[in-house]
Formats: sequence, structure tokens, C-alpha cells
Amino acid sequence: MLTGPTPSGGEKILQKDDTEPSTHFIQNLIEEDLKTGKYEGRVHTRFPPEPNGYLHIGHAKSICLNFGLAKQYAGKCNLRFDDTNPSKEEDEYVKAIMEDVRWLGFDWEDRLYFSSDNFDQLYEYAIQLIKKGKAYVDELTPEQMREYRGTLTEPGQNSPYRDRAVEENLDLFERMRAGEFAEGERVLRAKIDMASANLKMRDPVMYRVLNAVHHRTGDKWCIYPMYDFTHGQSDSLEKITHSICTLEFEDHRPLYNWFLKELDIYCPQQIEFARLNLNYTLLSKRKLLQLVQEKHVNGWDDPRMPTLSGMRRRGYTPAAIRDFCERIGVAKSNSTIDFALLEHCVREDLNRTAPRVMAVVRPLKVVLENYPEGQVEELIAENNPNDPSAGSRKIPFSRVLYVEQDDFMEDPPKKFFRLGPGREVRLKHAYIIKCERVIKDENTGEVIELRCTYDVETKSGSSMETRKVKGTLHWVSAPHAQPAEMRLYSHLFLNENPADEKECLSSGLNSDSLEIIEKGFIEPFLQDAVGGDRFQFLRLGYFCVDNVDSRSGSPVFNRTVTLRDTWAKIAKKSG
Repeated sequence: MLTGPTPSGGEKILQKDDTEPSTHFIQNLIEEDLKTGKYEGRVHTRFPPEPNGYLHIGHAKSICLNFGLAKQYAGKCNLRFDDTNPSKEEDEYVKAIMEDVRWLGFDWEDRLYFSSDNFDQLYEYAIQLIKKGKAYVDELTPEQMREYRGTLTEPGQNSPYRDRAVEENLDLFERMRAGEFAEGERVLRAKIDMASANLKMRDPVMYRVLNAVHHRTGDKWCIYPMYDFTHGQSDSLEKITHSICTLEFEDHRPLYNWFLKELDIYCPQQIEFARLNLNYTLLSKRKLLQLVQEKHVNGWDDPRMPTLSGMRRRGYTPAAIRDFCERIGVAKSNSTIDFALLEHCVREDLNRTAPRVMAVVRPLKVVLENYPEGQVEELIAENNPNDPSAGSRKIPFSRVLYVEQDDFMEDPPKKFFRLGPGREVRLKHAYIIKCERVIKDENTGEVIELRCTYDVETKSGSSMETRKVKGTLHWVSAPHAQPAEMRLYSHLFLNENPADEKECLSSGLNSDSLEIIEKGFIEPFLQDAVGGDRFQFLRLGYFCVDNVDSRSGSPVFNRTVTLRDTWAKIAKKSG
């Protein structure tokens, strides 16, 4: 079972519990279908995004579920674009979605489909329903249609155009297709039940006039089918067995089945599961698009965005996201997942795979007064202690070094095991040094340099290493250090549940979600790193070379995740 504290919104914050059963309710349904021979023992799923934005981490759950079930049961999974709204859809989104699905590690093989491929067939289905007396052309205005629809407690009213003759409806529908009517003047509606307790069944719109050029069909059509009239029939045409969707489509299921039954065509089984909700995160494509359009972020692939392209650019790995989706499981009730669980999965994967390197974000100069001037040593550093096959590399050591400003305090507390006047620390892979003198700026009093000595008999990893100290610092050799830009990211939103705030895109944004460090230093090994390369900067976190702004010999590093959940600690203190 997944358990956790309950936030103010009343939803559970989920953490992984190792006692969780290995199967979920959708697997149980499929296994029952296989036992009874339903669908001739086939398992055929699909991932059906609308190309009106980039995929986000919530879509990753659906991708992993649909492709994962197909693989588990030796079935098939299609990639189908539900492209029925050309006013919001673009080729850019189609290409980005395909790239994201592949990046996650899934392959639709030769099963790439578009709902727009079915426009001719869907039009014929509409004609079929008109001829059966199950659809009619309505000319109520959108405002009148809402008025006639009724409420959750009051039945709707029949449109005065509901009982038009079949021949008149056929004529009007053909004239809609011919472009005779303006947007909003005519719609085609299903004739079901205006008194139904399910508002989706109160004569829903099947087709509307939309004078927009489609990214695939061009200007062939000026009427377009609604999602509810497209989705089930597309599933049917593709012979999908299990049409898996999120809980908000549960009340669409009776309509899904009604269309398939009235058309007398193959009927898949629609199954709903709880969508992914993450704290400190928005997973609404409409609001994410608003973030992009209003320039609160630098595009869909901004590393602060919950999009898969943003996470890829930040350094998240496909394996970590798949692991996260596996850990959170599949449930029937909505819950909110703690973002820290996603970060934990990222850390676990990068801990196994990322080389350890040294970089200094905020440099403080250190001069070793007793180290020979002009001398340079090449020290040996392991690339990953968790992976012996990763080998080692050579790092230069010299008289002048850089350490982190935060690793020195002029008046340190008792448990500060770093540098201070008269204190000793070990430099990783190198020697023990002792702070002898502090040099300050004469005007500001700022510490600008430390004068230290080193103990030659404490070389790390050698027989000369004779004593121990509590603190170990990372560093870079100043003459060999390469300048690099580093970008430190935090949550984009301040509120744990930004979706609950109407003004979340203005007052709820975290102004400190991005800090750009322009004067950091990296060890020379990193100068030739290329976009997408991931590293652990010792003691600082995991970083990834930005695949957009980096240039040859001049990498830009995005912090993927800290070594610890520092955000949770900050939030706890502020609370």
C-alpha cells in the first residue's frame, strides 16, 4: 500500500512501500480477459496524445503503462495522435512527442496512426447515425446550448431542431461540410437523452464548423469531429483491446460505448486509472502553454518545466522516469505524489552511472605556501566508486587552487568540519592542508584568499597517507581550471499545490527557481563534455551538460538534482 502524510488539500502524499503487491487492477482485468478468451487472447493498447503541446511527466505514466502492458503480455501498443483540433495542433508537437516516446525507451514499430487518417470514415459514421435518426444538425447558439443543457440537478431541454427529418439533417450536414456556415452557426449532435444524469449523454456535439488549416489534411475539411466522436471509433478501427485512459474520462465511457453500439462496430474496453499529480508542479498543458507564451520560462524544454523535454535537458534519465512510474503504481483513486520520490529515483540511477568529477561553483582562492612554485602533479581519481569498470582519470594539482566559498568560515562552529583559521581538511584525491592565514579585501572586508600549507606525507591513496581528518573538500587547480556557466534549479512554484491557486502563474511563481553562476570552474577533464553528458559534481549534486546552449569547448551545466533533498529541509524549516 502507498501511504504518507495528508497535505492541506486532503490528498495523500505517496511514498513507496515495499509491501505493495506486484500487480494492479488493470493487470488483473487483462489476465481475466486472457483466461476467458476475450479479444481472442490479444492485448493491444495505444498511447493517444493530442499534439497541442509537449508531453509532461504525467504522460510518462500513461506511456509506461500502455507500452509496458503490451510488452508484458506479448501484445502491441500503437502511437496515435488524436489530432481533431487544428486550431491548437502543430507539427512541432508531433515531432516532439515522437522524440519523447522514443527517448523513454519505447517503440511503436510500424503502428503510427493519426485520427485525421480516419476523417473520411468518421464522416461516413456520422451519416450512418443521421440515417438511423440518432444525430441531428442543431443551430442553437453556444449560449443557448448551455442553457438548454440543464444542470446536475435539473434535466436539460430538447433543442427545437432535435426532431428535424433525416433528409433535412443530411442536407444540412453536407452543407456544413461544403463550408456554407460560419463557425458556431451549425453543429451536428448525437440524439441520446437530454434528461440523462450523465451530462455527457445530453445530446453531445459530434461535429463543429472550424475554419482552420489542419497540419496534415490542409484545407480539405472545414468541419472537424469532436474528441468523443473520434476516440472510440479510432480505437475500434485499430482493433484496440484495452483503451486505457485517466479518471476524468470515466463519465465519457457510456458515450464511448453508445457510439460503438449504435454504429454496430468492434468495441474495445475502456478502463480508467488515476492520473499523476505531483506537488509543486502543474500538469495542465493549457497552463504550461501559458507559462511558455507569457515567457515565465524559456520554452517547453526549460529545465524547470515538468515536460519530458525539459527533464531530459535538465539531466533526468529515461531509466529514472520509468522507475518512478513503476514505483507509484496504478490506482483507481486520485492521489498526489511527493516530488522528492521522483528526485530520489533520479539520484539512484545517476549514482550508478554518473562519473564523479570536481567543480567549484563559487570559487575561493587557496595558495599552498610550502608547495613548490611551478610544480604540477597528476593525481589519480576514480570515475565512479560504484562501477569499477568506469576506470580512473588524471587530475592536475598545483600550488594555487580553488575551493568553495562555503567551505571556509572565519569563526566556525564546533561541528563545522571544513576550513577555518588553524583548521585542517583533506583535499579529495590529494593532501591534507591547513589554513594559516586569511587575506581580505581592504575595502569590503570580504575574504578573497586563503594561505595554507600542505602535508606532503598525506597524499591520498599512497603509502604516505599517515593520518586522518574529518573534513574532505573538492577543489580544482587554478592554472588548469576551465571557466563554466552553471545553472541551479529549484521548484518553479512556491505552493505545494499550485493547481489550487487561481494566480499560480503570477504570484505563485518562485523567483529563485533559477540561479545562473557565470564564474564557476571545472576540472580540465570536463571541457570537452557534450550536451547530455551527466556527472556528479562531488559534494554539489548531479549536473548535465545543456544540450541547447553549450558550445564546443564551452559547456553549460544544468544542476539535475542535489545530493540530498534540500528542498524538503528548507520547506520543513519554513513551515
